[in-house]
Amino acid sequence: MFGYKRQVNTPYEAAVEKTRAELKIQGFGVLTQIDVKATLKEKLNVDFDKYIILGACNPPFAYEALKTERDIGLMMPCNVIVYEQDGKTFVNATLPTMLMALSENKSLKGTAEKVEGKLKMAVDAV
Repeated sequence: MFGYKRQVNTPYEAAVEKTRAELKIQGFGVLTQIDVKATLKEKLNVDFDKYIILGACNPPFAYEALKTERDIGLMMPCNVIVYEQDGKTFVNATLPTMLMALSENKSLKGTAEKVEGKLKMAVDAV
């Protein structure tokens, strides 16, 4: 398991906005946004479900992690996805504890746990 996923009882568009708002409450800014449906249509001329990738960053935690492990930027920002499938809407956030474990730098564990807790709270609040 590499993500924390919840089905939400909210239409897709509202779930995207609520996800952004809940991330902000938890101290995250959205640095990147990829509209997968639009990108696949433009690049491959294929239809796909509504699907967005939000690249979320909590600056104090990002700074802490970068001071500890300079190469951890390869695993940043934290991706949060919102998508629609079979008429249902899902929100899923990456699990930083899983990603940062790949670095084998034990000093990152505390930061990863704090970030993960905040991401889970944001997902649960959507």
